[in-house]
Amino acid sequence: MKETLLKLFPDLTFKFDEPLEHYTYTKLGGKAECLFIPKNEQELQKVLAYTYENEIPVFVLGNGSNIIVRDGGMKGIVVSTLRLERIEIDENTIMAESGSKIIDVSFFAQEQGLTGLEFACGIPGSTGGAVFMNAGAYGGETKDVLQKVKVMNLKGEIFFMDAEELELGYRHSIIQEKQYLVLAAYFSLKEGNKEESLAKMNHLNELRRNSQPLEYPSCGSVFKRPPGMFAGKLIQDSKLQGCTIGGAQVSKKHAGFIVNIDNSTATDYISLIRHVQKTVKEKFDVELETEVRIIGENESL
Repeated sequence: MKETLLKLFPDLTFKFDEPLEHYTYTKLGGKAECLFIPKNEQELQKVLAYTYENEIPVFVLGNGSNIIVRDGGMKGIVVSTLRLERIEIDENTIMAESGSKIIDVSFFAQEQGLTGLEFACGIPGSTGGAVFMNAGAYGGETKDVLQKVKVMNLKGEIFFMDAEELELGYRHSIIQEKQYLVLAAYFSLKEGNKEESLAKMNHLNELRRNSQPLEYPSCGSVFKRPPGMFAGKLIQDSKLQGCTIGGAQVSKKHAGFIVNIDNSTATDYISLIRHVQKTVKEKFDVELETEVRIIGENESL
């Protein structure tokens, strides 16, 4: 595949056998057989037409904040959207490309005097990732302000979808089942007060700093919230805070987080997740479902 890609697309950016630990918040995981970093949607369209025709698996990686890549790495082509980062405004609508950081979009909105995205001021994911999982925090969700998205299917075809078509729910969108690639999101916001928005964002980020283990690499909140319960409270009540496997540890600061304290492997991380799930099930008869996505191969490529 390497020789073919370089021959067909000599001007595009490919990295082969690229360690994905450099592209994830957990700072762990195996290598990508091929990492493709498009500068625009036209480049992406060309490569997806090729991968679809040749049945090559494709995975889209945004800011890598809600991902665990297994130690065996990823087959096929991993698409990094990090260069797709334009943010533009048209009256009260903000267009953000998928690779832009949702934090940056939030602060851009504040600077333009628009309100509605303050909740996203500390979410460490990409805009595409925020749409993909309907990211939310502190009472706000992506679906609250999302107007429409521009997407590409695995054939390279581009089209728009209204927010109502995306079946946005708790950490879910139809993008997950359809395997679409989010190219851009359009947020419909309201006129607000810059100072009030900034004060709210500073307050939310202070809450985050005080309650979350931001000093260590992690994937953020590991588990979805069980109906009527809190995953962190169940884990804490199971006496699992500080529990360590290899270099991975259930955070002593927030039990809903697993942190990489000492060069953890993905296997360490996943083993600790399974241990937490098993212990909580035995103690409270509650199935903890992962919010983080676990991808890749168990064995090295």
